[in-house]
Amino acid sequence: MAQRVFIDGEAGTTGLQIRERLARRRDIELVSIDPAKRKDADERKRLLNGVDAVILCLPDDAAREAVALIENDRVKVIDASTAHRVADGWTYGFAEMAKDQRAKIAASARISNPGCYPTGFIGLVRPLVEAGVIPRDWPLSVNAVSGYSGGGKAMIAEFEDENSEAYTRAPYRIYAMAQKHKHVPEMQKYAGLARAPIFQPSVGRYYKGMIVETPLPLSALPKAPRLADVRAALEAAYAGERFVGVASAQACAEMKTLGPEGLNDTNRMTLFVFGHDDEARLVALLDNLGKGASGAAVQNLNIALGLEESAGLA
Repeated sequence: MAQRVFIDGEAGTTGLQIRERLARRRDIELVSIDPAKRKDADERKRLLNGVDAVILCLPDDAAREAVALIENDRVKVIDASTAHRVADGWTYGFAEMAKDQRAKIAASARISNPGCYPTGFIGLVRPLVEAGVIPRDWPLSVNAVSGYSGGGKAMIAEFEDENSEAYTRAPYRIYAMAQKHKHVPEMQKYAGLARAPIFQPSVGRYYKGMIVETPLPLSALPKAPRLADVRAALEAAYAGERFVGVASAQACAEMKTLGPEGLNDTNRMTLFVFGHDDEARLVALLDNLGKGASGAAVQNLNIALGLEESAGLA
């Protein structure tokens, strides 16, 4: 029997991608609200409480309101907003983050989908903190660039409007210079850090794809780890994983450049360890709409409902 799923906010960028991934599956029955009733609170409440799982693709406040409407404790909720990523009672939906994370997701009725930038940063840093390569109080920075789809409908419209400055003049731009980006709390919490990293995001004039980087002064770290130690810790953390992998030392040594679009339309993330024994340049490559959003949401849905984890993610 197919599991019934309601995507609240299915008309948004992430919602549309999730719907596309689920639409042809026989083990999922998608439930949609009548467009004429989208502002009908009673109809939304009925749908939110009448399915097996809900995926929220809403602004933060709207996501909180939707959760408050759910009274059926059997409904699994996956929230793609920022609203609940560090909230008590919610399980962080990065299945590869720890060996027991899948079990926690499967047992939870409240799952927060990770942010795209944090997925890359946590994927790189958490295993190194757990292995003692990076001290928990070490000052870290994270530099990243995303395709403009990461900014949602407003930014997409801006970059695709032929009359806009973004379309005509901005191949690349930085943002969030006040250093108060909403992704930082989850980066710090789930990477296991005692202090927040310095986050330096940017957006390029291309649709999707993401690179997340963290530099490490290896010779300055307390244990002075070698580049091979960094790679070994990452390889041990993701051994056997289907969607997160570590590029080989040979592959990294042979690479002359790396673009952000290499894993577009996949749910995969590849981690790279560049550099030498004095300093490392850690890089994560992923699709900000794939493993950074809709792909992760579908993966979490599969785990939460006891379905094949890779279904809809080929």
